[in-house]
Amino acid sequence: MRAGTFVIGIDFGTDSVRSVVADARDGEIAGVSVAPYARWAQGLYCDPRANRFRQHPLDYLEALEASVRAALRQAGGDVASRVRGIAVDTTGSTPVLADAKGTPLALCAGFEEDPDAMFILWKDHTAVAEAARINHVARTWGGVDYTKFSGGVYSAEWFWAKALHVIEANPTVARAAVTVLEHCDWIPAVLTGTTDLARIKRSRCAAGHKAMWHPEFDGYPSNEFLARLNPRLPALRATLGAQTFTADTPFGTISPEWAARLGLPDDVVVAVGAFDAHMGAVGGDIRPHQLLKVMGTSTCDMLVVPKTGAPEILVAGICGQVDGSILPGAIGYEAGQSAFGDVFAWFKQLLGWPLRAVLPTLPCAGESSREALADAVRRAALADALLEEIIPALEREAAAIPPSRRPVLALDWLNGRRTPDADQRLRGAIAGLDLATDAPRIYRALVEAVAFGSRAIVERFRSQGIRIDGAIGIGGVARKSPLTMQVLADVLDMTVEVRAGEQPVALGAAMFAATAAGLHATALDAQRAMAPETEARYRPDPARARLYDALYRDYIQLGSFVERELTQQGYHEEST
Repeated sequence: MRAGTFVIGIDFGTDSVRSVVADARDGEIAGVSVAPYARWAQGLYCDPRANRFRQHPLDYLEALEASVRAALRQAGGDVASRVRGIAVDTTGSTPVLADAKGTPLALCAGFEEDPDAMFILWKDHTAVAEAARINHVARTWGGVDYTKFSGGVYSAEWFWAKALHVIEANPTVARAAVTVLEHCDWIPAVLTGTTDLARIKRSRCAAGHKAMWHPEFDGYPSNEFLARLNPRLPALRATLGAQTFTADTPFGTISPEWAARLGLPDDVVVAVGAFDAHMGAVGGDIRPHQLLKVMGTSTCDMLVVPKTGAPEILVAGICGQVDGSILPGAIGYEAGQSAFGDVFAWFKQLLGWPLRAVLPTLPCAGESSREALADAVRRAALADALLEEIIPALEREAAAIPPSRRPVLALDWLNGRRTPDADQRLRGAIAGLDLATDAPRIYRALVEAVAFGSRAIVERFRSQGIRIDGAIGIGGVARKSPLTMQVLADVLDMTVEVRAGEQPVALGAAMFAATAAGLHATALDAQRAMAPETEARYRPDPARARLYDALYRDYIQLGSFVERELTQQGYHEEST
């Protein structure tokens, strides 16, 4: 039988929710389970061509229950009875329009199948035009520039742009909406049975980074500013309150309904929610002035700088800076890349197209219908097996190719540019191709491109006066791609550490659960006690670092050319 007191960290990702049951003393994982979103897996409510990505709230609730129960079963014994705290993190900004009780409209009669009544996933880019309006008004209305703590550029991926888009595009949803809730605020409200909007503790992390909340503004942007965007926004703002809370704060106690559904004691403390990357930074043992990269389909780059009493340095073109958004008592800075692992996934699918489109249709003369069916099954299995081998094979071949001053050069904006200077309308590019260019050389160029995109973020921080001494990687790419991590170290010309553990983000949530439940005095104490070890260190090679200095300048020139040409050709206006 396991000894100790336990907490649960719940990480709502893009495709699934993962729950970890962790020992609050040392972070040892007793149980873990991942549950996919059933409707999302079918592609429901999404239209990739229109950059629309919506998720049904039932996906979240069903996967939450399934993953927590499975993780507790894996932990076994009487662990469930010794759970004292729960904390959740979510993707973000992932808001939803809701009714007067905080119920997402998709759970209300008449809206069950309306994508505009569902959660608007972080990577939904339907609000590009609305983000442009917010930026324009912020600069021209004659009052406070409410984007000043959000890098000076408001993104289509964020709270107000998405809310504005839905209320203008769907009058029926707009009339029914009373409030807007971030996913990370809704789940704690559900778990505690909170239906009074005034009692919902809004996440400091979410509000500060994505909704332009700041103490200097006495909360969110003023009614006058929001009314210039749309007269419905001030009423929505009124439901948000003015106060926000850090993730070490108790949101409340689990409701009897959810205690029964999850098989937990009825005194479990539920913490205030936050975004996945921010809790993941704590789970990845972030240190001051170390850039922690959550490396998955995209990246979120986290940085903490202790408060010194000196004036706060505003960094242009990032995803905001918020006191306490990562660790209480420090300024949390967020940046990132809209595509990272997705760049490699795109190339894999590109190369694998014949396996999906051609292999199954090849004629097989003389086969009976039963033989043809069996052959189709074999071909499908072969296609799947070959697809899984594409990236490992490319890694091996690309690693053997030395960096060159005349390489294939790629631009990593395949899903737009998050930072520096958000612009989701930009696109990627590959230059320097000739008849000798093969797949491994293109793959290496893509690896170098995402590393150059990371360097652009580092250079922006440094140019604004923020020190960065090293980097930390967590997530799938960090642990699975030594080539990417070594190239990253060479391009950044600094050591990159990789943290151990399969679920650093959920572990970070568990640390906040332990703090909110009073098992550790502070989030920093919980981090020190529960943090994972470092499993790898990648140190820069001086010769390659010098070469990549020159190649990085070429990358910047290519990016400037592509951005300028797309703008001059009117691409931005046509794409909206």
